[in-house]
Amino acid sequence: MKNNYILNSYLRFSLIYLFIIFIGREDAAWYFKPFLLPFLILAVFLHEKFTTKKILLTALTLSWIGDIILMFADKGELYFIAGLIAFLLSHISYIILFSKQLKIYLKKSKIIFWVGVTTIAFYLIVMMLILLPSLGDLKIPVFVYALTISIMLLFALKGFLNWKKPANIYILIGATIFVASDSILAFDKFHAPLQYSSFLIMATYLLAQYLIVVGILKLNKKK
Repeated sequence: MKNNYILNSYLRFSLIYLFIIFIGREDAAWYFKPFLLPFLILAVFLHEKFTTKKILLTALTLSWIGDIILMFADKGELYFIAGLIAFLLSHISYIILFSKQLKIYLKKSKIIFWVGVTTIAFYLIVMMLILLPSLGDLKIPVFVYALTISIMLLFALKGFLNWKKPANIYILIGATIFVASDSILAFDKFHAPLQYSSFLIMATYLLAQYLIVVGILKLNKKK
């Protein structure tokens, strides 16, 4: 019950934050950003013990650190790179988390799996072809990051074919939206500015984190 209250508070606080961004008051929203993910961190921390709890807390904490660092990205490229590293480590933590949850691989549908793999590979190729001309010295770091989030999505897809419903759906949708959020950010920064980019990036990011957390908690709920 306490966890549900904290998760609902996260949603309400996120909506207020997004509304402030939407009306063009990013200067005010800046002060709210550090207080968003702690709701999810607290919800996981207070949840009953489960095998991958520490890994999920690590992933969320690294994302939170990345959030804070990126708040100062306008002060220099070094902050953006540091934020990128924090989120890279967060995605690696999610990969480890999803792989730890995959105790048994049930071959439910090879067709769905390979269609998913093909789609993810297509996304990676197209995204890099779009971004490469404008990446400069960041070609390798951005490619490594894009590859990592693609692998994270792949493990979420594997989980979708193995885990129980509705947890598997929550996690796959969350991982997909997370990739979309990072893609919007990369497109906006390196290719062409997008209208309402800050709103779109944060809306997808906050929803993605929520869905993954709820999915993992449902997956590990004791009967």
